[in-house]
Formats: sequence, structure tokens, C-alpha cells
Amino acid sequence: MRLFECGTLVPGCPWHTRAAEDAEVVRRSVEHLRSAHGEEIIRENMVDNIKARIRDDAAAA
Repeated sequence: MRLFECGTLVPGCPWHTRAAEDAEVVRRSVEHLRSAHGEEIIRENMVDNIKARIRDDAAAA
């Protein structure tokens, strides 16, 4: 499983997501940024920042 924790990008945000594929993690994360943080435009560098923070989920191993 792959893991993204929003707090690594938006300090103080406790939201996180897990999925088997990075693409699904990115999709869910972009959806979260829109709904929870009011981001209307998701630029390519934001997607790159999300991808850079995705890691293997040791708890799922």
C-alpha cells in the first residue's frame, strides 16, 4: 500500500489516504485539497509535491 499524509503538505491537517497505486492516492489527495482546503486550481507543481510525499505504508505490510 501507498500512503499520503496531507499534514506533510498542509501543516496541521490530519487527513491521510492509502491505496495500492500512486495514481489513486494522487486522485484522492487532489479531491481532498479541493473539498477541505478550498483549492480551486491544482497546478502541476502541487501534484508533484503530492507525489514526492507518497511513501510505502509500513503499517500495511
